[in-house]
Amino acid sequence: MKTILVVLDGLSDSVAGYAMGYLHAECAQGNGQYYAITCELPSLSRPLYECILTGVPPVISGIIHNGVSRMSHQRSIFHYARAAGRVTAAAAYHWVSELYNRTPFDPVHDRHTSDPELPVQYGHFYSDDSYPDSHLFEDAESLRVQHDPDFLLIHPMNVDDAGHKFGLNSSQYRNRARRADGYLSHWMPQWLAEGYQVIVTSDHGMNEDHSHGGTLPEETRVPLFVFGQAFSRQKDLMPRQTELCGTVCEIMGVPHDKPVCRALLASARGEEK
Repeated sequence: MKTILVVLDGLSDSVAGYAMGYLHAECAQGNGQYYAITCELPSLSRPLYECILTGVPPVISGIIHNGVSRMSHQRSIFHYARAAGRVTAAAAYHWVSELYNRTPFDPVHDRHTSDPELPVQYGHFYSDDSYPDSHLFEDAESLRVQHDPDFLLIHPMNVDDAGHKFGLNSSQYRNRARRADGYLSHWMPQWLAEGYQVIVTSDHGMNEDHSHGGTLPEETRVPLFVFGQAFSRQKDLMPRQTELCGTVCEIMGVPHDKPVCRALLASARGEEK
């Protein structure tokens, strides 16, 4: 099944629990399920992009801080999808390009990517944290319509940017989360109508010191929303961030060797009968 993974950078579960009205409305209609999960440590961006996309914790991957500017040594969702002959795309921060396509990021050559031989075949990558989320979602939809990817990563940055500027307990941070929910309400109904499986999560949260990286609950507790027929929608599950890569591969039906949260999948219900 074709899958869209949305990573709302820096969105703490403490805000996602009440600010994402559209996503919660879809869940209330039985179209999805909301969970709170704990991110791996350190609760930093580049290490957790790697964790989400490869299933490998930062201390094992070696991507342990944002300044580790090298390509990943792990196999990611992009690699597994490509090995199975699937199409991949990403509208994301340029660190994703550096991890899986090539590094260092050269905006002239890498900002707009179209190369069937790369792990991320089609991409729109940005390097300014204030790049508007509205534009990023439009970039993603352009990739979806033009290239029909089997796996599409959508990774906006404005929630995290507001958190660093104003902190967790600020109207600016909360309203950026609400705007992201609004953009999803514009695009996601069409994705669901066309049969996409959609995962919406975050890499890490945010604290009141305008930062993150440690073990505070507001830094480490992040949302996980799942939508589509691939999911069991069972309540009270405890998925791990390291299981997202393998779970996405299972949904797409591509071979992999990553951990999976099988209880998240609709097939788990059949196995229980």
